[in-house]
Amino acid sequence: MAAKIVVVGSFNAGLTFKSRRLPAEGESILGDYSVSEGGKGSNQAVQVARLGGESHMVGCVGRDSYGEMAINLWRREGVDYSYVRISDEDHTGVAVILVDERGVNMIVIDPGANYLLSKRDVDEARDLILSADVLLTVLEIPVETAVYSCKVAKEGGVMTIFNPAPAQPILPDAFKYIDIMTPNETELKTLLGLPPDKLAKVGDLASKLIQKGVGKVVVTLGEKGGYVRDGRRGYAFPAFKVNTIDPTGAGDAFNGALAVALAEGMNLDEAVKFAAAAGALTVTKLEVIPALPYRKEVERFLEERGREWKVGGG
Repeated sequence: MAAKIVVVGSFNAGLTFKSRRLPAEGESILGDYSVSEGGKGSNQAVQVARLGGESHMVGCVGRDSYGEMAINLWRREGVDYSYVRISDEDHTGVAVILVDERGVNMIVIDPGANYLLSKRDVDEARDLILSADVLLTVLEIPVETAVYSCKVAKEGGVMTIFNPAPAQPILPDAFKYIDIMTPNETELKTLLGLPPDKLAKVGDLASKLIQKGVGKVVVTLGEKGGYVRDGRRGYAFPAFKVNTIDPTGAGDAFNGALAVALAEGMNLDEAVKFAAAAGALTVTKLEVIPALPYRKEVERFLEERGREWKVGGG
């Protein structure tokens, strides 16, 4: 039986502009334009499905062409959307993405209907959530909704993964509902009330999240790999070296793959390695949905490159 993952999260239509370089302040430059499916929750749900998981999406889209784009994507990818609400109150979320030839990106998001997703929507999906192996949520929806979904899952014995992106603070009593938190370095500092330019060791910051009640912390550091911390130990892990074309969906690939691996019973070390491989494959292609890898691709990559994986202390 496939591992069952419920994603409580977002869908955004991605309006991507690729140019030789990013514009300076006040500057207009030429670039290539495309429209694609996006949103951290939806991306992660698609990644789950492509890796063989039973994927369920809980979300909210507008009654518009971008909302239809979302439904068509989930239908095509085999993601269940029975608990996605279609609203007349706001438009489907939209993200504008600028990418240069080095793969560096800048993103601005109008969440639209994503911010209508409420505790009531979570309650309506309660039975689904309690039947899952893992609940995965993000912060492109209201913070209180994301936290509440973790509370419902945690109290029902379902593993919770909280991807705190985009970065924003959460209330102190929320941390106890999070089994695994997956911030990047900036998000890690924001969660602790620190400025992004604050100099601090990632391991020390991750330990502070553990002290606040989070079960385990997996910090993603892009080309530098990442850092794992639980109540007993902490260690750095490497990034697989690949030719980066577009890093836009790497974090979503990582989180979706991590959820599948843990739901299938891998230990955290194995799951992080599996997730890092999925993330590495994603950055080698343009855009997000076309880049999210399938199970055979990840397994083949690990067969060929898995020996490179050597974790360090910290």
